[in-house]
Amino acid sequence: MSTSLPTLVFLHGFLESAEIWDEFLRDFPPHYHTLRLNLPGYGPEPPTDIDYSFEAAADYVQAQLKSENVHQVLLVGHSMGGYVALAFAEKFPAQVAGLCLFHSSSLPDSEEDQGRRQRNREFLEQNGVAAFTEDFLKPQFSAAHRESMEHHVEMLQRIGAAVPLETALGSMDAMARRPDRRPVLEKATYPVLFIAGKDDKAVPLEKTHEESLLPDHSTVLWLASVGHVGFLERPTDTRKAIEGFAELVFGRQVAR
Repeated sequence: MSTSLPTLVFLHGFLESAEIWDEFLRDFPPHYHTLRLNLPGYGPEPPTDIDYSFEAAADYVQAQLKSENVHQVLLVGHSMGGYVALAFAEKFPAQVAGLCLFHSSSLPDSEEDQGRRQRNREFLEQNGVAAFTEDFLKPQFSAAHRESMEHHVEMLQRIGAAVPLETALGSMDAMARRPDRRPVLEKATYPVLFIAGKDDKAVPLEKTHEESLLPDHSTVLWLASVGHVGFLERPTDTRKAIEGFAELVFGRQVAR
């Protein structure tokens, strides 16, 4: 398969799948090619001997692009997907036309983060993925609309519960081991978009502000009453932001 259209690659987060982008991309402009990938271990295929490191995930993304004969892309990574996007940008910088960190960060885990991940790992091992999603996912929404978006919470819980335990633990270890990738932002020759929720407990505003100063060209979309899942909490605003960013990134390549 090959396409001449400007390509955006959407990468999901922890305990998610490519399905999270279905509604978000339903009305995306047709003059773009959008590629939604299930990261290794996620999706319908059972995991077998998978390297869950983000460097290996970056290689996987590159292989998918090669199979579609796509050379340059705009990467959109939600949360853990942003970690993969940064690893890809580090390994294959010439293939990156733009980067969107959607509730994500280039910073490594703090000691507090490491302790929280260890507690989460122990809970997963003792209780399983389905039980973990019941406590893990709802707080990702802003308190402003956790109740009103219960159907979206249930959707994420359904997707999360289907993730194999091996994959959940492998991803958690990869997140705990990820290096400081601020140098990727400092060296970026392409524009970077940060989408940040003001009620996001996973990626505090201070982190996003610090990182947004690193690239030569960056834009930040700050969203009030949004937690860690702005593609569900504010889909219209976040979609417009990515569409506008794509126009900036691809410019005259866009054939209308």
